Amino acid sequence: MVFNSLHFLIFLPIVLGIYLVINQKSRLYLLLIASYYFYMSWKSEYVILILSSTIINFISAIYIDKYREKNISKAWLSIGVITSLGILFVFKYLNFFTHSFSLLFDVSVNRFNLLLPVGISFYTFQTLSYTIDVFRNKTRVEKNFFIFALYVSFFPQLVAGPIERSDRLLPQFYREHSFKYKKFVNGLRMLLWGMFKKVVVADRLATYVDVVYNNVPDHSGITLLLATYFFAFQIYCDFSGYSDIAIGTAKMFGYDLMTNFRTPYFSKTLKEFWSRWHISLSTWFRDYFYIPIGGNRCSKLRQNFNLLSTFIVSGLWHGANWTFIIWGAIHGIYQIFERYSSKLFSRLSQTTRLNKVPYLQNMISIFVVFNVVCFAWIFFRANSVSDSFLILRKIFTDISLKNLFIDGKVMLLSIIGILVTLLYDILSFNIGFAGFLNKQTTIFRWSTYMLLTFILLGIGFFGESKFIYFQF
Repeated sequence: MVFNSLHFLIFLPIVLGIYLVINQKSRLYLLLIASYYFYMSWKSEYVILILSSTIINFISAIYIDKYREKNISKAWLSIGVITSLGILFVFKYLNFFTHSFSLLFDVSVNRFNLLLPVGISFYTFQTLSYTIDVFRNKTRVEKNFFIFALYVSFFPQLVAGPIERSDRLLPQFYREHSFKYKKFVNGLRMLLWGMFKKVVVADRLATYVDVVYNNVPDHSGITLLLATYFFAFQIYCDFSGYSDIAIGTAKMFGYDLMTNFRTPYFSKTLKEFWSRWHISLSTWFRDYFYIPIGGNRCSKLRQNFNLLSTFIVSGLWHGANWTFIIWGAIHGIYQIFERYSSKLFSRLSQTTRLNKVPYLQNMISIFVVFNVVCFAWIFFRANSVSDSFLILRKIFTDISLKNLFIDGKVMLLSIIGILVTLLYDILSFNIGFAGFLNKQTTIFRWSTYMLLTFILLGIGFFGESKFIYFQF
């Protein structure tokens, strides 16, 4: 079941309607049943994996807490971490590593006929963070299995995040959630805007991007460059749209999920970009990988190694393909370069007196960061490493306009969608779009809702296309 489907538009009102009329204890069981139904609607066999991950980490955390003063707790932590990562490795990475091994040593290795379970990377990281936090004594152990199972499977954020922390989400399941009109409306508004970004902007951009990137030899460098810029907004609207729908849906039930995107394409540095893009994942890698391997509490050389390693592993998390590893490595190199070049650029801005014109300096910084991010997106979107380098070669050598205007209507509506998205981000840069709308008149607010609804129904793509991050 995907958010942009008729199935979900029937499922959500039914679950929400029942939720609002039953008592608190029954609500938790309803949400658990609904969450498992939501997940099983893709493939019922998947439930075995999420249930296994839930049981393993639930038991591990209990014994970690029980034997906290003994080395037994470390053994149970190892069981939880190794088992969870082992399941993830088998279903997501086994074929990738065996294939790479066969190419490297020129031997024949049979592929395993395994389907990638949807959302496995997300719920694995969510359960791992809980077990590790219990070991670190940063969160209380959860002894109610059904509540812990709901924490792992909560359907709004189950498939593609945000990756919630136990100390934020688990306590909310113990609170009484009465209906609050303002919160409900804010959630509905986020859901509407997220749906707009997905079916009006992202899916329309996809029609151009897919044609170009799936047929690289047939297109010029200018066309590939435009497709790359379009992909930058496609993946942003697709993934942030999912996050908005997830956060908005949770709000309608009375729950608060963490913000996952904060106008990332207006970042003035790459470090700032990663504090605004997929925040739940970047903070996860910071807290559970980068800091544990040493972080910045070591020599400069080791700091750079830690940073690069974190981004390479982050790239691998996104997909079992060398293109994702290269994408992660590029961002790691970006971060290292930025560390050493920041003082140089500061001196340059003083020399050229750009610091006297802060708005111009900010615009230049935003432009540069956006373009280097788009450069890395080439590797993220390309079907293979060879395609990536062919795209780069064409961008710098082929300036013809062949096949640029694949479909004039798609082009026009795509550009309008991007401009609307940028306008939204500008308006919501400091106070959020909800804050902006709350300052407007009732007529203005409802006119905005009606306009978005008419656009959704009029030009939205309702083909139940999956969200990009479902494959991760």
